[in-house]
Parts: sequence; structure tokens; C-alpha cells
Amino acid sequence: MKKYFTLNRIFQFTLGTLIIIQFFRIDKTTKPLNPDTDFITVTQTNTEISTILKTSCYDCHSSQPTYPWYTNIAPVSWWIKHHINEGSKHLNFSDWQTYSLKRKDHKLEECVEMIEEGEMPMDSYTWMHSEAKLSNTQKQLLIDWFKAERSKLNYVPEN
Repeated sequence: MKKYFTLNRIFQFTLGTLIIIQFFRIDKTTKPLNPDTDFITVTQTNTEISTILKTSCYDCHSSQPTYPWYTNIAPVSWWIKHHINEGSKHLNFSDWQTYSLKRKDHKLEECVEMIEEGEMPMDSYTWMHSEAKLSNTQKQLLIDWFKAERSKLNYVPEN
């Protein structure tokens, strides 16, 4: 009887906590798209690359994330918001034109590296967004395109 009472209390506490945390919502506001600073517009990306970027990258690496239904459920919403905040802090395609030449060069280099190493898009993202998983062809297409964009920058590091 005592074990049942303890398990019942643990269940009630857990359920109560889950209900209470639902009142702590994430901020889902997005900045309006500015074509003067957005990566796709500035680089005049072709439709194929643009589609891949929007499907596989822009949810975490832009100011235009889409929030699926499960972002209404805490604590999952907090975890996803953290990923979005971290992703856009490291690289925000919406603010591309505000980056220095050196930073653009470095970010393009990192894009290539992350795709080659299979780190992007993250597995935790593609589990829920299977359309974002890159095929080998798409990976190579992006890698080649990022390298071509990097060469267009003509950035020469200062020694």
C-alpha cells in the first residue's frame, strides 16, 4: 500500500509539473525577410540550391524558422528554441550581407566542412523533418556551390 501511495504521489507531481510548464511559452516571433541581406537573394541562388537551403538549413539558420505543432509542448519547445537560437547565432542566412568578408569566407568554409562531416543538417532535426535529409547528390551539390561562392568572395587572409 505504501509503495502504491509513493508511486501515485510521484505521478501526480510529474503530471502537475508538466501542466505548469505549459504556461512558459517560447517566443515564436520572426523578423520580416529583408531581401537586401538574405543569403539566397544576395548570392542569386538558383532554384535547386535555394530549395535545399530552405528545406534543410533555414529553420535553424535564418530569422524565418517554421514552428511545427510540437513546438507548443514544453519542454520540447524549449529544446527546439534552443537549437534555433544556437543555429542562428552561429550562422544566420537572413543577415548574410551584414557579415564581413572574412566572416562570410569562414562561414562558407564551415558550411562545406559541416556537410562533408555529416554534421548538418543535425540528425535530431531530420528525425522529425525527413524532407531535410540530404542525399549524397544534394550534399555534393551544396558543397560545390558553397565552394564556388567562397571563391567568388576573393578573400585573401591578412598575414
